[in-house]
Amino acid sequence: MAPALSRLYAALLRSLPAPVRRKLRGETGRRFVRFVLVALAAVISSQLALVVFLDAAHIGAGTSGVLAAIVGAAVSYVLSRWAWERKGKPHVLKEVLPFWIVSVAAWIVLGLATKLGVHFAGSQPRGDLDWHLVVNGTYLAANVLTFLARFVIFHYVLFADRGSSAAGAHTPMSSAEGLAETLEEAGDDSPAAAAGPRSPRSPAKG
Repeated sequence: MAPALSRLYAALLRSLPAPVRRKLRGETGRRFVRFVLVALAAVISSQLALVVFLDAAHIGAGTSGVLAAIVGAAVSYVLSRWAWERKGKPHVLKEVLPFWIVSVAAWIVLGLATKLGVHFAGSQPRGDLDWHLVVNGTYLAANVLTFLARFVIFHYVLFADRGSSAAGAHTPMSSAEGLAETLEEAGDDSPAAAAGPRSPRSPAKG
């Protein structure tokens, strides 16, 4: 799934205007866009799981919300390592355990949100389209809030050590390549291109 998200990420950047694209090429912007794709994959997985647990398995609302959150968290963990370019065996105490602690906190919020959604949809027949819209809508709103909280924790705390070291490890060659890429994106619309080739300076007369 990670290679597919990489292609989607590249296509998404190409579709954006050049100023926005350059802004998102920064460390925080690049991680945020990647984490948006991670969150979308996790939300889709958890939303589908929620329907299965509620309708097919006939599990209670709170338990269904937690189980659906576990499914989404499993997808999120695998793809979050791609988003922050983590490779190799993960460190249990520095990465795995903190991730799942944050996930448990999100599960509690999502479980309570599911119970709240069922309460809001109490006047609708269970299983109808309107009932699902209310329940899943409440669950989705809670997912948005937990998404923002998790990004802040992951980017500035959980993955900050390796992310910052990777950002500081750029060589002059990589910086030059980034500059060349930016100039190429600017294209003929840049002031330098519009002015045309600069004539060589005439030698000073003695």
